[in-house]
Amino acid sequence: MPEGPSLVLLREAAERFRGHIVREVSGNSRQDLARMRGREVLGVRTWGKHFLLEFDDFSMRIHLMMFGSWLIDERKPVPPRVSLRFDNGELNFYACSVKFVEQPLDEVYDWRADVMSDQWDPRLARRKLKALPDMLACDALLDQQIFSGVGNIIKNEVLFRIRVHPATRIGDLPPRKLGQMIAQSREYSFDFLAWKRIYELRRHWLVHTRGTCPVCGGPIRKVYMGRTNRRTFFCTHCQKNYSAGQAPAR
Repeated sequence: MPEGPSLVLLREAAERFRGHIVREVSGNSRQDLARMRGREVLGVRTWGKHFLLEFDDFSMRIHLMMFGSWLIDERKPVPPRVSLRFDNGELNFYACSVKFVEQPLDEVYDWRADVMSDQWDPRLARRKLKALPDMLACDALLDQQIFSGVGNIIKNEVLFRIRVHPATRIGDLPPRKLGQMIAQSREYSFDFLAWKRIYELRRHWLVHTRGTCPVCGGPIRKVYMGRTNRRTFFCTHCQKNYSAGQAPAR
């Protein structure tokens, strides 16, 4: 599933269509795509894993799900979910979710939750986390209302960076570790973006899909963990479980 930094790259590439009119629209989405024909794109935005094209009285929201993709001025040999043609090019989406947002985007999205946004608010994230003491760290990082844009890769790498076991309950984390988790959710996301720009992301993974810990040389475990049941990679030696042997947090 594309994570927040990848959506930033999409937003940057699609910025060229801001101020241009949709000349033709097609696709196999069940949404009323024709309503975009003849409309001017007023904004190109992202919130976490959502890509947003803003028109004067509605917006189109794209979620790339697990296997979605996009192309500009190119097409795949399969029907697109949405294809938009402008005077200066075309934008195509595949295997994605398409919805229309009828309200103003500032009424729908809290930009303070987006780890890639200039409006990101770490204090708000801390307040939300403190209200969820029994949530596992691996689930907390994937909660889009707290860390919008963080996906499974970022989750695994952040927890390794701060040496926290993914099964640690939020309420058992020392304040310093909680602060590190919040800070690294954003810092690693921007590292992810920088590496993605130069096509070097995978070579920087320390635990995600790896077999050996780069610090202690021990084995990396892969477990489907938490309420999200997503693949979780971690080192049992280097990442401390602060909840081990403790009663549930209150």
